[in-house]
Amino acid sequence: MTSTEVAPLPGTPTPPADHVEKATARLRSELAALGPVVVAFSGGADSALLAHVAHELLGEAAVAVTAVSPSLPGDELEACRALAHGWGMTWRPVATDEMERAAYRRNDADRCGHCKDALMDAVGPVADGLGATVVLGVNLDDLGDHRPGQEVAAGRGAVFPLVTAGFTKAMVREASRRRGLTTWDKPAAACLASRVPYGTTVSVEVLGRVERAEARLRALGFADLRVRHYADTARIEVPVDVLAAAVDRRAEVVAAVKGAGYRYVTLDLEGLRSGNLNDALGEALEGRGPGGA
Repeated sequence: MTSTEVAPLPGTPTPPADHVEKATARLRSELAALGPVVVAFSGGADSALLAHVAHELLGEAAVAVTAVSPSLPGDELEACRALAHGWGMTWRPVATDEMERAAYRRNDADRCGHCKDALMDAVGPVADGLGATVVLGVNLDDLGDHRPGQEVAAGRGAVFPLVTAGFTKAMVREASRRRGLTTWDKPAAACLASRVPYGTTVSVEVLGRVERAEARLRALGFADLRVRHYADTARIEVPVDVLAAAVDRRAEVVAAVKGAGYRYVTLDLEGLRSGNLNDALGEALEGRGPGGA
């Protein structure tokens, strides 16, 4: 273990070292073949590993770009800035306009596609100016869920080097741990709009309420969570092994979420499930006409 490495999480299966090393070598080869790259940098484990390897290999020919909109929590923006600057990597924030698009605000099953379209509109010119390719931190485990944004991004020229290199999420985390990246065990954190059920209009007010509620709960020590938005009701998801702690601190949890603007506070006894709102996609799609309403 190097001086920057940290120990793996107790009880967490660790991918074989040779698998991680081979995938990392393939990733370096993929990036070398691409040449200059612009990394869509959200600050999560996937994009952080991709950006770190790209910077290590390509130097100034690798640029990290973070999309800034109401769907990105403010503390995540600052985390991206701090990470990139800490590595000495060129970093740029770019504003995206998905909130100005009626199709995005409508929040149907294609919302993520509209979001990635806005991302490519903002990041594409940066890449064009550098003669670079846009790369996204998508891993193999991301391919099975409903993610229309991947198709849109790929259709507009973005590539997924972690996928072609053979990285699973567990391998991303292990490779990051070995590099001493602070993001190696960072909980997955999709955009704030993912907390809003399909068919419910996405607005700045709604995203702000979700962001405030989650920030207040994190301040209480609940690092891995989602606050799902249902009008005046917040449905809190935390890992199953944290449910008891949330109940024990019921008064604090309720006060935190009500303080963010919700009237009712509920706790999902099934626990945290990333992407679980996709279960309702069948209902959302049934109501769509030719115009995608």
